[in-house]
Amino acid sequence: MAKKSAAVPISFGPERELQIYQQSLTGGKLPVPVPVALLEQKAKECLSQAAYDYVAGGAAGERTMRANLEAFYRWRIVPRVLGDVSSRDLSVKILGAKIPYPVILAPIGVQGIIRPEADLASARAAASLKLPFVLSTVSSHSIEKVAEAMGDAVRWFQLYWGKDHELAASMVQRAERAGYSAVVVTLDTRLLGWRERDLQNGYLPFLLGEGLANYVSDPVFRSKLAQPPEASPIDVVRLWGSIFSNPSLTWGDLAFLRKRTRLPILLKGILDADDAAKAVAAGVDGIIVSNHGGRQVDGSIAALDALPGVVKKVRGRVPVLFDSGIRWGADAFKALALGAEAILLGRPYIWGLAIAGEDGVREVLRNFLGDFDLAMALSGFTACEQLRPAVLVRAPSEGSK
Repeated sequence: MAKKSAAVPISFGPERELQIYQQSLTGGKLPVPVPVALLEQKAKECLSQAAYDYVAGGAAGERTMRANLEAFYRWRIVPRVLGDVSSRDLSVKILGAKIPYPVILAPIGVQGIIRPEADLASARAAASLKLPFVLSTVSSHSIEKVAEAMGDAVRWFQLYWGKDHELAASMVQRAERAGYSAVVVTLDTRLLGWRERDLQNGYLPFLLGEGLANYVSDPVFRSKLAQPPEASPIDVVRLWGSIFSNPSLTWGDLAFLRKRTRLPILLKGILDADDAAKAVAAGVDGIIVSNHGGRQVDGSIAALDALPGVVKKVRGRVPVLFDSGIRWGADAFKALALGAEAILLGRPYIWGLAIAGEDGVREVLRNFLGDFDLAMALSGFTACEQLRPAVLVRAPSEGSK
């Protein structure tokens, strides 16, 4: 079961700083590095080259990954001073659930290549801080086991919608029965992107049976095997490979899913404003602006650059969330100012998992929340709803005078 949730203090940033300094003064060693670059480097030292590259890498020349980071740099915060920021309430309400900070743990699959406890550790860490956790279809532990680990904490299920519609419906219905409160349909992985690092390493973890817990535990999937999955792992991999990708999925298919679950449906991977309008017209309950962390299309628009256009087109009819490229608290600040209602944090928490398991994930989250809280306070804001595009300016172009 999940550990009892600890309330996140109002002055989380200063308190987090004090905890770290006091720990250093008493000779304590930090479980995970604080600087983001050192965090990733330490994680790399804990992992095989193939596992590290699988998480760290992106599509082809990885230019979309760089574009995601550069897009944040192009926006600069304009701090306001002499406002009372001594008390801050940075909670938000998403799909009817109030969370203490606008931070959600993004769906990341095959966490078993990082640590055996995998999604269970990440989910428990999220629950301990009352942050929602999004479980990937290709998780290393099943929908039901992760739900048990989280207790009554908020959790969503991310769906990779493959060729077998009944299997997709079965997984979503399992999530609904297990207390997940939303379905996140990922749109940008109808085929796997050209990932040079993984190809060079000859490494696709699914072919080794990793990340298939939700498949081998699903009655629809099992019914398509000639013998139980435990008896023939190679047949599991073959069947998975034949149905995972679905390049023929269209807008019209959303009605199928809508009829098979009462849960809110969010679409993840929207970058085009017209696609956002189509999503709203299709009756979805939320949009996640994302380019899959740069893992799918090399040379894609940066997710942050796509955000304002999507927000403008949606006009508040459904919540717009954001992921891809979030590394620091200021990044979350900028995404919220440009119209996102919450952000999804991805790779950083996986680095924490690699270094110290559940405690590592929790430490990364605490550091991120502390950074975000201080970014808000030092910029003159006490609530996320106060943020608007006007609190940012575009940086001058290189070479301009």
